[in-house]
Amino acid sequence: MAAPLTHFALNADDVPAARTFYERVFGWTFTAWGPPGFYHIHTGTEEGPQVQGAMQQRRELIDGKPTVTPECTFAVDDVDATAHAVIAAGGRILLERFTIIGVGHLIFFEDPAGNAIGAIHYDPAGE
Repeated sequence: MAAPLTHFALNADDVPAARTFYERVFGWTFTAWGPPGFYHIHTGTEEGPQVQGAMQQRRELIDGKPTVTPECTFAVDDVDATAHAVIAAGGRILLERFTIIGVGHLIFFEDPAGNAIGAIHYDPAGE
């Protein structure tokens, strides 16, 4: 079962400063979306390669460990089956299945190396 990288998130203590940095370094643009301080990152053009991105206030997906690396989310066919596979392979679920209305169903898990990883089943009709 292939699971392509479809989304990444950058966490920052100072979101405006981080936005300015990435605008200057990579030429990315940002659009406010969802909760305050959350932005979609536009990493390319419609014609060129682009991975969906987000910029957000720093958070702790793993208790006591501020997220200081990019969060990667992979597309899967079934988040429930993926959650079972994570547990069977020695990982643990950090965020139980959560539906983002109009986007899909998401989980976050910790792998045995301590990385927080997202898995999403895209379902625009999901509620």
